[in-house]
Amino acid sequence: MPQALPPRDELRVSFEFFPPKSEKMEESLWMAVERLAPLQPSFVSVTYGAGGSTRERTHHTVKRILEETALVPAAHLTCVDASRAEIDAVVRQYHATGVRHFVALRGDSQAGVGARYAPHPEGYQSSAELVAGLKAVDPAIEVSVSAYPEKHPESPDFATDIDLLKRKVDNGACRAITQFFFDNDVYEKYVERVRRAGIYVPIVPGIAPIHDFTKISRFAEGCGATIPAWLAARFEGLEQDPQTHSHVAAAVCAEQVLDLADRGIRDFHFYTMNRADLVYSICHILGLRPAAAPSAEAESAAA
Repeated sequence: MPQALPPRDELRVSFEFFPPKSEKMEESLWMAVERLAPLQPSFVSVTYGAGGSTRERTHHTVKRILEETALVPAAHLTCVDASRAEIDAVVRQYHATGVRHFVALRGDSQAGVGARYAPHPEGYQSSAELVAGLKAVDPAIEVSVSAYPEKHPESPDFATDIDLLKRKVDNGACRAITQFFFDNDVYEKYVERVRRAGIYVPIVPGIAPIHDFTKISRFAEGCGATIPAWLAARFEGLEQDPQTHSHVAAAVCAEQVLDLADRGIRDFHFYTMNRADLVYSICHILGLRPAAAPSAEAESAAA
């Protein structure tokens, strides 16, 4: 049996969204935002593409979150296909809009899956340099970075991977958000490695509710995340049974977050895929509830 969950004010969640590519996708995104906003996340992040149109969609989404909600948006930023001057201009544009939190990433090659990343000759050469560039624009900017419990697929070993994380933290990153994982022992061992390396910022587990097991398996293969055999067995035969798939996904994710909470984890970052229901269910199981609206009597008394 799991231990009693900590009080709600000890748990913090954040949510990741991606910018919509069409009107219909924008409608879905805002349905997810409105559904999850009452859970009062610490922040919500919006992913970023290197291309001009994708970059503009990200900026539009972040701006709308700022203007139409009480949420704190964090804009993703990468080093891909842009000079330092171009990236700094994007940062200043966000800053002028009111954004004070960024998720700084190196980014992947625009040449596609499996292609080796090549930095822009006049750009930031790594995410560590990008963090330093963000702090140079405004030292008060809050910077989150990525971490890889099973190491980045391009890193030759864990030592190299953790050394890069340390440089990101030394340059001003205040938290690391992990690649998704499904084995909590792997995450815990990674945190132990990180602490031994003298890194003491929060290592926030990235949680991926499984909306589509086939898709997440393919994605995991490309980014070096392991799909345990027991997890594959849970979803076996459910390709044409979306209702049971959804129930199993909720159960699997609930098991993971409850176990992490039992291990003392208080921060969770959910990769929502712009779909709220599974995430909302898991947050409910964690004990998170929408803030209660003031009663008519209370409002009258306050007046």
